[in-house]
Amino acid sequence: MIYKYYTKVQKTSFLLLVTWLILLVSCRTTPPPPYKIVQSATVDSAMVIAGHPLAAKVGAEIMKTGGNAVDAAIATQFALAVVNPRAGNIGGGGFMVIRMASGEKAALDYREVAPSGAHRDMYLDSLAEVIPGISQEGHLSVGVPGSVAGMVAAYEKYSRLKDWSKLLQPAIDIAKNGFAITQSEAERLNQFRDEFLKNSSDGRPFVIEGVWHVGDTLVQTNLASTLERIRDNGMSGFYEGKTAEMLVAEMQRGNGLITLDDLKNYRAKWKTPI
Repeated sequence: MIYKYYTKVQKTSFLLLVTWLILLVSCRTTPPPPYKIVQSATVDSAMVIAGHPLAAKVGAEIMKTGGNAVDAAIATQFALAVVNPRAGNIGGGGFMVIRMASGEKAALDYREVAPSGAHRDMYLDSLAEVIPGISQEGHLSVGVPGSVAGMVAAYEKYSRLKDWSKLLQPAIDIAKNGFAITQSEAERLNQFRDEFLKNSSDGRPFVIEGVWHVGDTLVQTNLASTLERIRDNGMSGFYEGKTAEMLVAEMQRGNGLITLDDLKNYRAKWKTPI
């Protein structure tokens, strides 16, 4: 079920549908905040719908301060990278479909792509039999991520706010300060504990001593630092430099294929919608 947070905001000249197709993406106890969950609503200007109320609130605030729907979508996407780990992070990709009030239409493809070292038989054993699981879990299963490139491309073409750092800062603040997880998220963090430990060096920030409970605070300081590099350097803050080097080092640790060139060469693609 998609939780819906609606708010009345200033009039915007865009109607926007954004679909995020992404990966899985931390810890003290506080009471859960009073999220405003609304199943249906009518507004006279604009609304933000997202998989978590905090992310929707971020997008609404961006429009209140002068941003358009694209600005709101970008800020919401980065907020989802923090508050909706199961389906909203910067390690994956997706599509954006835009229709402007003028009738102009655009489609942006920022799905993941295969690493340059990928090949037809990479998931087969010496007998040409499929090796169970490796195409779905672990370092060989991932593609070169496109979410950050997609947000940069959308910002460069359609942003009204023209303030990249303002779109990133809400997500950074939530990652640094933490947020109270829901019952559903607590259950999933506990459910996938073994997978986190198996596929990362230590499972942080998703593995803690004991188990997660509703209302526990998920703090993601490393993610905040990554988002800060994106805030300060745009594309190169993710696809080059420290973040890219750490990502490739992790690929090498787990026998993955993504290289520095794969990251540097990634580009989102504008396409003509039907």
